[in-house]
Amino acid sequence: MDRIALVVGATGITGSNLAQELVANGWQTYGLARHPNSSNNGIIPVKADLLDIESLKTALEKINPTHVFFTTWMRKDSEAENIAVNSTLVRNLLDVLSEKKTVEHVALVTGLKHYLGPFEAYVGSGIFPVTPIREEQPRLEYPNFYYAQEDEVYRAAARDGFSWSIHRPHTVVGHAIGNLMNLGVTLAVYASICKQKGTKMIWPGSEAQWNGISDVTDARILAKQLIWASTTPKAKNTPFNIVNGDVFRWNWLWERIATYFGVGFEGFNGTVRPLADQLAADGSIWEELVKQHGLTNTELFQLASPWHTDLDLGRPIEVMVDMANSRKLGFSAYQNTEDSFIRLFEQLREEKIIPQ
Repeated sequence: MDRIALVVGATGITGSNLAQELVANGWQTYGLARHPNSSNNGIIPVKADLLDIESLKTALEKINPTHVFFTTWMRKDSEAENIAVNSTLVRNLLDVLSEKKTVEHVALVTGLKHYLGPFEAYVGSGIFPVTPIREEQPRLEYPNFYYAQEDEVYRAAARDGFSWSIHRPHTVVGHAIGNLMNLGVTLAVYASICKQKGTKMIWPGSEAQWNGISDVTDARILAKQLIWASTTPKAKNTPFNIVNGDVFRWNWLWERIATYFGVGFEGFNGTVRPLADQLAADGSIWEELVKQHGLTNTELFQLASPWHTDLDLGRPIEVMVDMANSRKLGFSAYQNTEDSFIRLFEQLREEKIIPQ
């Protein structure tokens, strides 16, 4: 087999969907994680700690990837700490693989923080990025661990001669349980709790997000772009934005989601009402749902990540993305956003993660 993929962060929302897409396309696929999924789905699990060089060397001793897909990160309390640890994750992996001389392409997944900076930066300054966000927009003056990760890829590429691609999704929607940043699963859990309590889904975010134009990234379309960029010569050494290809307003989609779950909804009422606050005391409600419906026995905040949903939906600006770089080069994949959410909700119901 010519193409051997190493998916780093294979249990996350991006990595797990990518690994499945690679297997479906006939790639020999290794999935690296600290706690890899051992289910028999064609993905070969690799257990390793990216912060431990010896662990990496041992785990990768007999693995010679041609393509590396880096889809993971670690969250720390400050951006300085984020930079230190997340650059180390990339550097350690590429240094270990350097000795093998087999890597042809490295794809790194980051996100729109590349253009927006930390939340407190644009809120505090009152200076907002120009939208739609374009790949040509330069780096910001603020410290950003995405920049540090990119620089590690550029450094290793110059040393080892592989090509690279950078992929910058908006909020990723897709199936993954226990993921740090999962808006889709979080909203499914929230809606299920509202239905159990007989309450409305209350919009937790800002007026700008409620009324403004937005977009999201289905994990499956991100996977398609990652594979396309890694196998298309003219796409080498290029950064790419990636979203579904449609736009929407949350004041439309919020109602559609509430209707799907059979609950009422309430929109922006003049104040931000964070989801973290709304769900703070609902652990016992979720326990009731688990018992009542025979759901997978998962704690509320192992499923839901309200802190991340609040950051996304609380932005004081509308955010939408331009995909000029990949569109010009022939990447034409499209995904309807409402279908992305409904497909995810149905999968969660089938797997008894949320009630019917």
